[in-house]
Amino acid sequence: SSGALEWLSLAVAWIILMFFPLAHPLIMKPDPTAAPSPPEFFSSDVAEARRFYLDLNPSPRRPLVVVCGGLERCNPAYRIRRDTFPYYSLEYVAGGGGEARLAGESRTLRPGVLFSYGPGIPQHLTGDPERPLTKYFVDFAGHRAGALLRSCGLAPGRFSEVVPANLVRPLFDELIRVGTQMGRRNADLCAKLLECLMLRISTSLAPTAGSETLAFSTFQRCREHLEAHAVRLQTLDDVARECHVTVPYLCRLFRRFDHVTPYRCLMRLKMNHAAEQLQQSGALVKQVAEDCGFRDPFHFSRVFRSVFGLSPAAFRRLR
Repeated sequence: SSGALEWLSLAVAWIILMFFPLAHPLIMKPDPTAAPSPPEFFSSDVAEARRFYLDLNPSPRRPLVVVCGGLERCNPAYRIRRDTFPYYSLEYVAGGGGEARLAGESRTLRPGVLFSYGPGIPQHLTGDPERPLTKYFVDFAGHRAGALLRSCGLAPGRFSEVVPANLVRPLFDELIRVGTQMGRRNADLCAKLLECLMLRISTSLAPTAGSETLAFSTFQRCREHLEAHAVRLQTLDDVARECHVTVPYLCRLFRRFDHVTPYRCLMRLKMNHAAEQLQQSGALVKQVAEDCGFRDPFHFSRVFRSVFGLSPAAFRRLR
């Protein structure tokens, strides 16, 4: 009868719901491939953003975990007020301006400025309405996270600056590119990129405002001249004369800001050029040596070996 058929249909439906709950459209499990919702700590005063999310609940036992990161182009009214933050964070100003106050210390924000914060560090950030902020950020955790920040002079609550201002931007872009990809080892790769970023920062920090600022500007000018004309320059006297400084002062500048002598810097730049030339078909060691300013090819070979650990001939065979 129709009543018996209706009862049987209800019974079958009840059995399906009890023993096969995934078949019911209203209680399907969430799609694990769906994009995660932005964390609540992200500001809504952002006009445009490129962000990635890796692990929003990292294990404290892991040494270093990238949680999330990205690039934010902020609205003119951008403002952040937090008393603390769940992870360690590094931010880098790529454009625009504003003001930041971290743990009682204030700083004007401009391209090249870096700052960090973390658990227990109050953050007050305000964008300049006439020059809206554009900034990169990366949030991370792990028992090595704090030490990693301190290794590049950016303990939580501190400010710093890199010169030139766009120096670390490619590394942040690569971090975002890898973070947004689907890959089995992408989380590990992001952690390594974060370490590379910190190392790059540690070698490119501008001195704090004060007596060293003029000296650092002079060093930058000398270093840029050296890089542009290394193949032509022969001696440190040439470098110092063209940069309008004395040789002893030039050496002091490089020891203070580059931890290497200007002579060694000059030789490495020359040998990099020589290595490029030696890869050309038919290039002669004697001719490459002359192009780099060496009259004696044996002296050139000794310098090449001291820089790369191989003679020019062995380098060509390797290539």
